[in-house]
Amino acid sequence: MLRNPTVRTAATFAAVAMVLGAVFATAGIAQEQNASIQTQLDHGKATYAQKCSHCHGPNMVNSGTITPDLRAFPDDRTRFVTTVKNGKNNKMPPWGDILSEDEITDLWAYISSRRRP
Repeated sequence: MLRNPTVRTAATFAAVAMVLGAVFATAGIAQEQNASIQTQLDHGKATYAQKCSHCHGPNMVNSGTITPDLRAFPDDRTRFVTTVKNGKNNKMPPWGDILSEDEITDLWAYISSRRRP
């Protein structure tokens, strides 16, 4: 046990500094992750607006066609990627040769972020 008040105070300050350092480091990592996610969502939104909205509607709903409400798309990334790459029946053309893997990943992030409960 530390009996000297100066040593106890120094040890307490050191412990507090270590805890605060860990808290700030964790907060910095969280901010970087949030920025990365936001960038992905922004890219997905831009790709959607450019490549998808003409059929699926600007808000992922197009009542004028038989395209599905993408906000209700099931939580199934594999099905989504397969549909985007290979198309769906004769209703949706394949985009696998047009969109990159990153664009498809960003689209999934954007569309799944807008999913209705």
